[in-house]
Amino acid sequence: MIWFLIPVLAVMAALAYGLGRNRAQRLARDVAKGESPHSRPQQHGYYALIWVAVPALAVVIAAGLFSGSIEHSLVAAGSPDAVMALEPFRREAFMNDARIVGEGGRALQAWPGELAPILISEGARAGRIHDTLVWGAVAAAILAAIMGGLFALAQIRPSLRARNRVEGWIGGLLFACSAVAILTTVGIVFSLLWDSLRFFQAVPVTDFLFGTQWSPQIAIRADQVGSSGAFGAVPLFAGTFLIMLIAMAVAAPVGLFSAIYLSEYASSLSRGIVKPLLEILAGVPTVVYGFFAALTVGPAFREFFNGIGALLVGGPLDGIGQYLLLVQNQMALVAGAVMGIMLIPFVSSLSDDIINAVPQSLRDGSYAMGATKSETVKRVLLPAALPGIAGALLLAMSRAIGETMIVTMAAGLAARLTLNPLDTVTTVTVQIVTLLTGDQEFDSPKTLAAFGLGLTLFLVTLVLNIVAQRIVQTYREQYD
Repeated sequence: MIWFLIPVLAVMAALAYGLGRNRAQRLARDVAKGESPHSRPQQHGYYALIWVAVPALAVVIAAGLFSGSIEHSLVAAGSPDAVMALEPFRREAFMNDARIVGEGGRALQAWPGELAPILISEGARAGRIHDTLVWGAVAAAILAAIMGGLFALAQIRPSLRARNRVEGWIGGLLFACSAVAILTTVGIVFSLLWDSLRFFQAVPVTDFLFGTQWSPQIAIRADQVGSSGAFGAVPLFAGTFLIMLIAMAVAAPVGLFSAIYLSEYASSLSRGIVKPLLEILAGVPTVVYGFFAALTVGPAFREFFNGIGALLVGGPLDGIGQYLLLVQNQMALVAGAVMGIMLIPFVSSLSDDIINAVPQSLRDGSYAMGATKSETVKRVLLPAALPGIAGALLLAMSRAIGETMIVTMAAGLAARLTLNPLDTVTTVTVQIVTLLTGDQEFDSPKTLAAFGLGLTLFLVTLVLNIVAQRIVQTYREQYD
């Protein structure tokens, strides 16, 4: 690893900045009267800094990315015949131990026979290769920094458009960051499409989208029940939206009313205490919410519904009472309620900021017309802030759809097509995690089903975003 070069390069870049600025100042004094340099000395310094830092960092990044594979190839190229005769898996293990020994560590396993002394010699050779690559990268990075600095200093003159060139570099950096985000999205979409197409070659799209049975287990023998599996995704999406609706039924009113109170009714002292306490909920790990749901909320809900069931047994609602007596800790209502608590800060904080962003002139105009505070909130602030509030609710919905840990611990893994919040259900994300857990072969429909679920969930979320964006644009045109 050559990342220790970064502090050295930082010092060299700072030195180049100082030299470039001083050279620009010195040359500016020699300019004839009536003329002025195109750029400030600081911009010339930044120009020199860029030409020192960028080539050197490019060498460091390239070395970090490719030095491992180059080292592996060089070590493998000179291995003795006794090593090359090993099975591929054992040969890779031997070379890995050789690299560990070459770096001063101990081998992960003991190698018998003639391989023991060979391991020592190969470790020494691997160490020499490693040191050569590291110091070669160090020399190349420093040489690139020096050459870049000399080139930049030679270019500095009063007529140099240093400001334009520095801004061009900054624009290129911003474009590269944007391109990384876009390419990442494109890569995710293409990876989902590729493996989803492989899945849909084995399972018809109609069976997947409209099937009501989800049992991705593939039997070992053809005569077993469900030997081809059942890949109907309707129960998974039904469970996903059921839990999401329960969560939003908790988070939306509580979060929105909290935002209205903090923005319009609370004193500065109350706001300074309540708002940070609400935002603490956003920092609690989801696994903690899962424990809370499984160990506290679940048993409390079970005892509550079992108690109601015991009161109804023997009466005209005996059937409902018998059902409530069978309610267990894991149910959609538990997962949705705890998830709603988790989403409160998302709705509250964003809605609070959005309501505060409404111009004060709208409030003053409403009060001047004789409206009360509650009427101003209901008829002025909420309609004006509705696009932003819709965005906050959409963010909370996306967070609820993608939640996994709470559902796993509080709602169970049963893929059941039901709208009853007291039943155990599962969600798309939980099934994706279940399908991809452990050692899997990506030639089986069972594993590839995860990509089909991911692609479908991606499209559903995209449609929701488009619809919400249209709603936001409609109201924004009305109140701008």
